[in-house]
Amino acid sequence: MSDPIVVCGAGIVGLSAALGLSRAGLDTVLVAPKQPLPSKAPGVYCPRVYALSPASQRFLAEQGVWDMLDPQRITAVESMQIYGDASGQVSLNAWQAAHDQLAWIIESDELERVLRQAVQLFRVNWLDDRFENFAQRGVSLASGKSISAPLVIGAEGGQSVVRQAAGIAHHSKPYGYAGVVTHLRVDRPHQGTAFQWFTSDGIIAFLPMPDTSDAHQVSLVWSMPQDQADTLMALDAAARAEWLALRLKVLAGHDLGTISVRSAVYAFPLFCEYSDMVAPGVVLVGDAAHRVHPLAGQGLNLGLGDVQELLHVLVSKESYRSPGDMRVLSRYRRARAEPVLAMRTVTDGLHRLFAVQAPPVVMVRNLGMQLVDRLPWVKRRLIQGASR
Repeated sequence: MSDPIVVCGAGIVGLSAALGLSRAGLDTVLVAPKQPLPSKAPGVYCPRVYALSPASQRFLAEQGVWDMLDPQRITAVESMQIYGDASGQVSLNAWQAAHDQLAWIIESDELERVLRQAVQLFRVNWLDDRFENFAQRGVSLASGKSISAPLVIGAEGGQSVVRQAAGIAHHSKPYGYAGVVTHLRVDRPHQGTAFQWFTSDGIIAFLPMPDTSDAHQVSLVWSMPQDQADTLMALDAAARAEWLALRLKVLAGHDLGTISVRSAVYAFPLFCEYSDMVAPGVVLVGDAAHRVHPLAGQGLNLGLGDVQELLHVLVSKESYRSPGDMRVLSRYRRARAEPVLAMRTVTDGLHRLFAVQAPPVVMVRNLGMQLVDRLPWVKRRLIQGASR
């Protein structure tokens, strides 16, 4: 019997990798602490949500996961309204690219819940342990155990211990901004529309969420200057909610009516990060390999794309090559280089473009948005690009 592939990390990307490898018939061990998911009362939603692309949805469906999700906790995005910081505006609709949806909004907890169920269903060997370091032919764990493995997959997020232990080159640049997230109660139905504003105070997005028994609901993601976020988070909960409601009503009141905060407010620093992704016997996926600005909502989609490509490379490799062979892993790195670089370039470029407040730049970028809104073929390409 061959040594197993070791997947380190039990977030969404790590669970997806372990599940996909097992379903492909590859001996797999998942190494991560078995931490319980927080229990949720009816009508209470996880503050962290994701916008899943059609490609990610198809991948989860292929893994038998999509149909396990609670349909009451999924919201289809059928259109998007994007506003510049002057007169610029772009309207995107799924039908413009012959799609039914642009994306699906779903909570992090809900995805983790069904992935854990699937991992159990397919009897993935999950060790309640933690990666410590590399041993002579595999890995050593925090418990003192060791595992021989031809390949170790680092999927433990931005602070990946596997990446650090393997000495994989890593580049990190803080944006000086924080992502502020919460859920909002709004008067008017969102009608499956996501909203995004590029403002002098950062980039603000409203993501459509399931209606509750007492209100319509959207999720807020605000990329806010770090000093402003620090000031906001220093307020007490009531003052924080009042400040957000007042500022957001100016932007969205004409679309969604009265706005109020309906859940706790969280903030986390934003980074642009990328790595070399592979070393002999080691490969990185998801945030362990790269992190991009959240303005396009593509971070998880990039991670699931990593998993999908890695599965393809491992399943289609020559039988005489080890999964950890650099010639095999280099195929994965080459395949992911273009989509990861493209997304990093677009998100970082947009962030930089809208951070400049010089009047000529403001005028040009808003004229550019007006031009895009008049060109159906450009909008179709934008939608198709985000669907991959």
